[in-house]
Amino acid sequence: MNSSINSSRRSFLKQLGAAGLAAPYVTSNLLAASPLETVRHASFGASGMAGADWGAITSHKQVKFVAVAEVDLSRAEAAKKRFPDLKVYQDWREMLDKEHKNLDCVNVSTPDHMHAPMAMAAMQHGLHVYGQKPLTHDVYESRRLTEVAREKKLVTQMGIQVHSSYEYRVAVQLVQSGVVGKIKEVHTWSSKKWGDSAPRPDKNDPVPENLNWDLWLGVVSARPYIGGGYYHPGNWRKRLDFGTGTFGDMGCHIYDPVFKALGVTAPLTVRSEGPKPTEHNWANDAIVHYVFPGTPFTDGPTVKVVWYDGSQRPPAAITGLLGKIKQPDQGSIFIGTKGVMVLPHVGKPILLPEENYKEFALPKLDPVNHWHSFVEAVRGNGKTSANFDYAGPLTETILLGGIASRFPQTTLEWDAKSLTFKNVKEANQFVRRTYRKGWEVKGLS
Repeated sequence: MNSSINSSRRSFLKQLGAAGLAAPYVTSNLLAASPLETVRHASFGASGMAGADWGAITSHKQVKFVAVAEVDLSRAEAAKKRFPDLKVYQDWREMLDKEHKNLDCVNVSTPDHMHAPMAMAAMQHGLHVYGQKPLTHDVYESRRLTEVAREKKLVTQMGIQVHSSYEYRVAVQLVQSGVVGKIKEVHTWSSKKWGDSAPRPDKNDPVPENLNWDLWLGVVSARPYIGGGYYHPGNWRKRLDFGTGTFGDMGCHIYDPVFKALGVTAPLTVRSEGPKPTEHNWANDAIVHYVFPGTPFTDGPTVKVVWYDGSQRPPAAITGLLGKIKQPDQGSIFIGTKGVMVLPHVGKPILLPEENYKEFALPKLDPVNHWHSFVEAVRGNGKTSANFDYAGPLTETILLGGIASRFPQTTLEWDAKSLTFKNVKEANQFVRRTYRKGWEVKGLS
């Protein structure tokens, strides 16, 4: 066996052993508390991703599903059928007002523009939060959720469930144990196309009987309802005011193991070389370049990470490193000083060149349930791995890519401490937006 690979494997297994000996962590606000026998839970959203989240959370035997808020009542029927005692509200604010004393935690699994308002309102009531990715629609919102969760010592988890998968956890440990050496650069991509170059239709369609359109709009300015699925239930991802495009949707998943493995936080610069959004919609085919400060896991004073989506892919000089390996539809390529790691989304990492790693066996790791980890942390047992202290900075970084796409071919210099761009002042208007009058939220407005 190659001696360098032998050494890398010994180092990797040594690290795993040390990790296994680490004492379980318990958040400070739970140290003196007995574990909760029953966790009382509510969901913002009833179907789609919300249904997947509350379904996984309530599969834990110690969870009682108390209430759900759903602006489209037709989408709450399945939840009510499964849980006959479930209280269904159309207005999430009413649910919090009436039920917060009967709850311990919530999941926020709605369109992106309402993630922060709902999560912040729940945290102001002292409720623990499982928040879908991206954590928020805007950078400022992510910072504030992170700060308030920390101040109130709340249990939090972002819904990047692949973060807890074997594939992503082992990939992080491979990088951090030096199996492919120090990382020189990373290229990461998604084939999804949550963009739309067509103009917004100029029409005002009837609102479906079971949908409260004003509640669906929430903090965003009022506008006519457009039918045919233009906004609801899924194409809001393409719209600037409501979604965060392909990068916001998939970046929090695919960038996650990159972010974690490299140990980076805020970028120094971000630059878009893809198309600009239209007046109302995100574009497809993004190319976003980040430069981060170097870390103990990277090679040199800075490290470059590049995102591609839609039809865009890394250049031939990068994909050529794959050899006979077929490029995944979504995933990442880590280029190290000793080798290359390809990480499909979601698949086991592949180490290249193959001849150097043919005797390297990936270790086994204990399974982790991303949703149940949240429940157990709420009960006072252990911790979550994608809490807002981690997920907040990750989301901020992803959202900066969306802002950069508004200023193509321009390198934006980012000051994370002040949440401002140092060289392009016009970009700062997209860091934080003003909520619609009457929809102000304590802690955000």
